[in-house]
Amino acid sequence: MGKWWLTTPIFVAAALASITACGGGADDGGSEPTATATATSAAAPAAAPAADDAASGDATTAFRERMTAIEAAVATWRAAETIEDARAAAEAAANLVVGPAGPGYGDRDGNGAIEGASDIALLPVLAAPLDANPCIVADVLGGSWDDPEARWNAMLAAIEDWRPDHNTMPSLLSHPMRIVGWATFTLASDSIDEAHEYAGHAQLHVNVSLAALDC
Repeated sequence: MGKWWLTTPIFVAAALASITACGGGADDGGSEPTATATATSAAAPAAAPAADDAASGDATTAFRERMTAIEAAVATWRAAETIEDARAAAEAAANLVVGPAGPGYGDRDGNGAIEGASDIALLPVLAAPLDANPCIVADVLGGSWDDPEARWNAMLAAIEDWRPDHNTMPSLLSHPMRIVGWATFTLASDSIDEAHEYAGHAQLHVNVSLAALDC
């Protein structure tokens, strides 16, 4: 099957339900939160922490800083007044999750700039040092990363198989991967209302990922 999301507008997905940290996560099949704009125009998403942050001995700080950058990108996405601004912010969120070696990293929206540019990935690099925390393993890493290629391929397959009446996002145990999914759908959409809805989904997965630190 071809990568249909690159050329076909995506219609409104089934909405999300509640957030339950550590293993439960955000249910992508319930009611959708209101995507309230927090700014009048899309600002540049927060910069990613440098690569040496992960080696600084404070893995928790490096992880939290990256998630804060992703949260800022999602906030910009939710507040965007144009689809172009929403796509740029969605690109930033996705790039901050996958890093330069991950799938799709780069100028996803084709505007000539790489939003969320980084030299290190949230998955698995910044999350893996926290694997003594069971909620990080369950909700952020979503299990073992012994075979990164297989994990990324599973994410891509879920994204490609997604339809409004066939929601595959709950099949991804990693909540940051679901952020990449909703970002991908935004990048394929021409509707700012859809982009705001998808950003609302993404915000729930940001919340679960941040809550995993303190579970």
